[in-house]
Amino acid sequence: MKVFSVTGRNDVAMVYMADMGAGRLIEFVEALQPPYERDERWILMVSTLYGCPVRCLFCDAGGGYRGKPTAEEILTQIDYMVDKWYPDRHIPAGKFKIQFARMGEPALNPAVLEVLKQLPQRYHSPGLMPSLSTIAPKGMEPFFEELLEIKDRLYSHGNFQFQFSLHTSDQAIRDELIPVKKWDFSQMAAFGERFFKPGDRKITLNFALAEHMPLEPGALLKYFDPEKYLIKITPLNPTSRATQNKLASQIDARKPESGEPIARRLMQAGYQVIISIGETEENLIGSNCGQYVLNYLRSQEEVKEGYMYQLENVPLFMPEGCD
Repeated sequence: MKVFSVTGRNDVAMVYMADMGAGRLIEFVEALQPPYERDERWILMVSTLYGCPVRCLFCDAGGGYRGKPTAEEILTQIDYMVDKWYPDRHIPAGKFKIQFARMGEPALNPAVLEVLKQLPQRYHSPGLMPSLSTIAPKGMEPFFEELLEIKDRLYSHGNFQFQFSLHTSDQAIRDELIPVKKWDFSQMAAFGERFFKPGDRKITLNFALAEHMPLEPGALLKYFDPEKYLIKITPLNPTSRATQNKLASQIDARKPESGEPIARRLMQAGYQVIISIGETEENLIGSNCGQYVLNYLRSQEEVKEGYMYQLENVPLFMPEGCD
């Protein structure tokens, strides 16, 4: 792996772009969660595909799909960031989150499961917590079955964060936003019933909310029990794809209070709600899936700064113990 572009600040977030050979470009990120220091909370985000075949209408990672990294190629991204700060691979942070949420839909790459099996032996950290976000593609049922087994065996009692990416409560509109075959809400709920165990973190329902996209509590309550699910809402970021498809954010990143009416309706329905908006410095660094690779492929120039996007939650509506 050859890292050829680095941008950001060590005290906020760093974005790395690397060439894995044969023209396969990848990006990965490390971030802090102010006001915590690295030795307290540290978040890594890694890519699980070279590009992405899904082509969501708002995500710059879609297009230019070049295949699946091996488990070792995913671990190499983590190694690069860990070895920079902790060459003995002892990470003291009480929260050491590894998010499989940079470029690519993780369920499309079985190597992610092998990485999850190796993490506890490869890195020594009391706060190790993998985080996996998925659109739940159809045909990947074996992946999710093995994921459930790995979570129960290695990451039980709140040491794993699982997230379904919904983006709207209207399933027909969701099919337009995410144009591949995937589980419907009833299939997600059936798996969630088996995945969630007493002591686990609640499953997150994620909404990068575009203007005019429905988010109705009643439509969610039919499938997702507030005792087992929480809701995270983020602004829709001004990616090239979002702009091209005339999608703008329903939540104003400069005015967090713009999310309050939606959040309050969901809270009245019994859900715990996170409004996730980054700080100014994080937004300038930029962290969109595929943003840096996309711009590099277009211009062959290193990206120096980003645009509006959160690197870690700034909770406005979050009861204790939900982060």
